[in-house]
Amino acid sequence: MSWFEVMEQHDYEELVLCQDKASGLKAIIAIHDTTLGPALGGTRMWTYASEEAAIEDALRLSRGMTYKNAVSGLNLGGGKAVIIGDPRRDKNEAMFRAFGRYIQGLNGRYVTAEDVGTSEEDMNLIYQETDYVTGISPSYGSSGNPSPATAWGVYRGMKAAAKEAFGTDLLEGKTVAVQGVGNVAMSLCKYLYEEGARLIVTDIHKDSVKQAVDRFGATAVDPGEITGVECDIYAPCALGGTINDDTLKTLKAKVVAGCANNQLLEQRHGDILHERGIVYAPDYVINAGGVINIADELNGYNSERAWSKIGEIYTSLEKIFETSRTEGIATYIAADRLAERRIELMKNTRSTFLQQGHHALSARRLRG
Repeated sequence: MSWFEVMEQHDYEELVLCQDKASGLKAIIAIHDTTLGPALGGTRMWTYASEEAAIEDALRLSRGMTYKNAVSGLNLGGGKAVIIGDPRRDKNEAMFRAFGRYIQGLNGRYVTAEDVGTSEEDMNLIYQETDYVTGISPSYGSSGNPSPATAWGVYRGMKAAAKEAFGTDLLEGKTVAVQGVGNVAMSLCKYLYEEGARLIVTDIHKDSVKQAVDRFGATAVDPGEITGVECDIYAPCALGGTINDDTLKTLKAKVVAGCANNQLLEQRHGDILHERGIVYAPDYVINAGGVINIADELNGYNSERAWSKIGEIYTSLEKIFETSRTEGIATYIAADRLAERRIELMKNTRSTFLQQGHHALSARRLRG
């Protein structure tokens, strides 16, 4: 299947390949849908197995951002960027400034932010070349690192999911298996630890695991074991696709609620969770805290306003769980319907507006 056929399948708008030989930049910008507004989504840096895998990830992530922004009530579309490379070894100033120039060339159709493998400092470098970047340092009037906001939203969403599964949103005494303890998950672990949850953690980076063990008394396991441990809640917090045919064979949790994007390898895995009575908090709903926070920068950042809206993730998930129960559908379907309904409404409104404008112009010409 060609890339144009892939784009047609889910109605992507734009795919941009970016390269700068001098700095080693190889990047992809994917814009999925701008019906609700400019496409907002972070820039991920990762050691992809192939260029094709990087493009596929950018496309999947950008579509997820369309749904995330829509269901979060933001007037923004969905986009995402990925930079091919090792974030611990391959970064340099010229790379991010070159990337910033590519973003500037899109004239506001895409606004970037921090994501896996990139940092506030990287966003500051991009900011030297374009205004279309969020999550830069507070000294520039920005909100800074969005990780704490994302973690707070996941924590609140996890409590809503626990209430649906266990009848109470109290996490004290609950065992949470956290797959991946990067910046967001480390903050999430702090919230869980402070409430009295027991933590089981894993990560490919041993120093991150050690930090979680030392700070929160977590139990460490190998990455291949995390989905099979005895726990109440499984929190996928690294790359996507960890809910799949293999992991579902060993999963013992009653709740799946975490930070990662694209947690379901395929949509049918969400159906399997539903059939097994496992409460799944759709990823793009529960992890929207970061994007809600940085989106507020576009209005002149106000932390109280932003964090208040992040708190609404709890009630958004309550509505999704109720729809899932009453209509007998998987939670990911309930979430998709909410997002698609909002996008379709705006498309219809825009179409009506354009038609009215055309009729008004025609009448003006007739009068002339």
